[in-house]
Amino acid sequence: MRLWVSKNSDVPLREQLVRQIMLGVVSDDLKPGQRLPSTRELARRFRIHSNTVSAAYRDLEHAGWLEVRKGSGVYVRRLGTDPASAPLDSRLELDRLISAFLTLARSQGHTLSEVQARVKHWLSLEPPDHFLVVEPDEGLREILMAEIAEATSFRVEGCGYEGCADAGTRAGGAVVALYSKAEEVRRALPAEVQPIFLNVRSIPESLAGERVPPPDALVSVVSRWPKFLEWARVFLIAAGLDPDALDLRDAREPGWERGLRSSAHVIADALTARNLPEALRPRVYRVVADSSLEELRSFVERFLSPAL
Repeated sequence: MRLWVSKNSDVPLREQLVRQIMLGVVSDDLKPGQRLPSTRELARRFRIHSNTVSAAYRDLEHAGWLEVRKGSGVYVRRLGTDPASAPLDSRLELDRLISAFLTLARSQGHTLSEVQARVKHWLSLEPPDHFLVVEPDEGLREILMAEIAEATSFRVEGCGYEGCADAGTRAGGAVVALYSKAEEVRRALPAEVQPIFLNVRSIPESLAGERVPPPDALVSVVSRWPKFLEWARVFLIAAGLDPDALDLRDAREPGWERGLRSSAHVIADALTARNLPEALRPRVYRVVADSSLEELRSFVERFLSPAL
């Protein structure tokens, strides 16, 4: 790879070298294990101080891009899937790569508006890398996120109506929301964004295969979301459970887990179930219908499998 420096540039010489080497690594112009010119060689070639080159190499070594072998030289580090071999401070390195790309593009005569238009075009061709759950109720949103993440093994983020109106929040996300909130979500989103709407489980679906506990059996319902407790109470009474046998627990309150082992049955939402004592085997009541979870799994498989 050919390196160059411009002494008339506003970008410091040290930074010019850092950016070019990083670009060389990610573009595969510099191969893993390739030896770089020595500090003295580069300093002599560009007629700059050797400390400048040394400082650039140190920056790249610290960030995980280069490896200094004592008595041998400076080499391109192998950047594999092993976290120990990956560059450090990934957000900073991403900023540097973007900066390096912009510097290179501008140096070749491309205007900022041209670069912006082409980057926007290429980003629009990229598939989503996560689901974005739009739900104003924070408690419900967290449960939906937990259910979707568990069902799809795909990254999930969430926001309210105001958040989804922001293009930065939506970047890279496939928007999902409950059918019951379709009108509000469509109003909050630009017309070109098409959300995936989710069905909620019906009472028969939620109670399928369940047997009514004996009259003297204590049934505990645990959740951090108050409405879940209300829904579960309605469902269970509709199934014939004695209201006096219900023990409703708000998992936001201290000591909520005490005495749960004495319950004949423990019911929880998908999020709270993760925090129950290990010995318990809760019945997890889910909000999202199986058909909608299957739709999300199909979405991931159909559009995103090549990128995973």
